[in-house]
Amino acid sequence: MGEENRLRAVVELAQGMAAAHALADVAHAAADRIRRALDGSFAAVSVWERERGRLRVLANAGELAAGEQAFPADESYPVHDFPEIALFASGRGRLRRGEPQAWLATADGAGSAATPRRVAALRERGRSCCVVAPIVLRGRAWGELYVARGRGADAFGRRDAEYAAVLASVVATGLLQHERLEEVRRLAFTDPLTGLANRRAVDLRLDEAVAQHRATGSVVSLVVCDVNGLKQVNDTYGHATGDRLLERFGSVLSLCGAQVPGALAARLGGDEFCLLAVGAATDEVVSAATEVCRRAAELELGNGVACGVASTGEAIGTPLSARRLFRLADAAQYRAKAARSREPVVAGRGGPHDEVVTLADAAKPPATEGDDRRRFRGRAPSPGRAS
Repeated sequence: MGEENRLRAVVELAQGMAAAHALADVAHAAADRIRRALDGSFAAVSVWERERGRLRVLANAGELAAGEQAFPADESYPVHDFPEIALFASGRGRLRRGEPQAWLATADGAGSAATPRRVAALRERGRSCCVVAPIVLRGRAWGELYVARGRGADAFGRRDAEYAAVLASVVATGLLQHERLEEVRRLAFTDPLTGLANRRAVDLRLDEAVAQHRATGSVVSLVVCDVNGLKQVNDTYGHATGDRLLERFGSVLSLCGAQVPGALAARLGGDEFCLLAVGAATDEVVSAATEVCRRAAELELGNGVACGVASTGEAIGTPLSARRLFRLADAAQYRAKAARSREPVVAGRGGPHDEVVTLADAAKPPATEGDDRRRFRGRAPSPGRAS
């Protein structure tokens, strides 16, 4: 490959990694482009899990051998079988000054700087040669880039090793960029106090859930929770203690929400929290909400929680939208608070003229969803109010 083509391959590698989102997709984009850049038949990107002492394959690309998958669930190997990366990290594995920071191996073992296990792996999988380069992030060996060629292909040479080292450095840059973007996403969709999802994350997931319901009929359930007594705790003990109450309730919500596979636990803001579930039976969600109420009542701070549930598995009428489901759950929560109920109130379980559904649908739709939430909260009775 000429220098111009190699430069183009570097640019395509960087662009491919930048376009991916999940770490496995980033690794696969890197492996596939590097395989082509080095004229390989197969490539893989692995991460060194130090706590396990293993190299875990994130993605494989190209011609897969028996047992290999593009996105393996848990393909990993003891580092002591492939110790080059550990030796590199200690400084003992670096090649002589001026040598490329990559290792070459052939199936016949001729001129190989790699371990016998690396050579044996080539034979087992019908490959003739490989080049391996460490991926270094922040001065530490993060993982490795592996590229192989099939039987009968020319062996990799020094220039290939030099190029592989360059490509590995580009991969490292792409991984750093991925980490930064993930941190931005985490901050954008996570409540900093509780570590739960935030309102923005709920809105996105709920829009997707409603679209899925319309397409497949899957049940969508929303539980809205209002922590009772937060204002009193803040006024009596200070906001730091109030924050501790919110953190502890967030832990309760996370624990109980785990009973429902795939449920999203979130803090909407202030003393309001929610659970969003897709595909679970309504009774399963109500059971989790009941457990939330029970555990919240046992917290040493506050005065329990008021929970309202709205689910497409109940007789809540039509049309369904994310905003209407929120109004229904909020109206149910309002009824729970007004009745000082220690159990969740479920919209649609009051018969043909369910008062929660009537309450949710009676008012003229507000200009914004924020107005919608304040309308119900403003009508809640003063005893036990959190704010």
